[in-house]
Amino acid sequence: MHNIGQSIDHTAVHIACSDHIGRITIANEQRRNALNQAGWRAISKAVDTLIEQGARVIVLVGQGAHFCAGADISEFDTVRADAASARIYEDDNVVAFQALANATVPTIAEIRGCCFGGGLGLAAACDLRLAAEDATFAVPAAKLGLAYPAEAMDMLANAVGLQMLRKMLFAATVEDAATMKASGFLLTTTGSEKLASEITQLATKIAQGAPLSHAANKLSLFANTAEQLSKAQAAGDATFESADYAEGRAAFAARRKAEFRGN
Repeated sequence: MHNIGQSIDHTAVHIACSDHIGRITIANEQRRNALNQAGWRAISKAVDTLIEQGARVIVLVGQGAHFCAGADISEFDTVRADAASARIYEDDNVVAFQALANATVPTIAEIRGCCFGGGLGLAAACDLRLAAEDATFAVPAAKLGLAYPAEAMDMLANAVGLQMLRKMLFAATVEDAATMKASGFLLTTTGSEKLASEITQLATKIAQGAPLSHAANKLSLFANTAEQLSKAQAAGDATFESADYAEGRAAFAARRKAEFRGN
């Protein structure tokens, strides 16, 4: 496992890639995997590096018992001390969210324990979210006297649902996995001991698919502007000229498993 970013208080982001499945592990167990500023900045680099290494799907997970408690509050007196520093910090948050949301490969959040604040934002940025049955979810901004990044609010609302998000924001409630599944935030829940194997099975199926198809379909799913629609259409058109499309048709005709190469 490669260390992509580490700070003086030991928050680290590790990456590994095997069989086209990339993994990003947030490692700060003593603070329930809270991310400091260096950790937030490492997320986008981790995504880019894994794709360069051949990942066709990326799993985001926290080390140990928790997914991510959000931002590491212990450093707020310096990195989020006022509006100017907070703006820089929140820009780092948003870049991390966008790196997962805009990745050319599907992303999966593997959620255990707490998934709070910015951790909820990271999970919301992923395409698929699976959680242990005892996982908990919250946006405690109102308890801390700060605001959630405006640029990330649409992403969070789309994932959680507007009514549920309003409740979590205004009342600072802690929600259980069953409630979040009912809201549509989670694909499924399972026992903590089974979660990793279910994620691996899902990630393996995704990794076996055509990479250009995944990239084009992600663009289409989130296309809201004319420019985005144009990019999605171009990416979709390119699949029909690809070697993978020819391989897919040949495999179907021969009743064999397709071997896609991403070109």
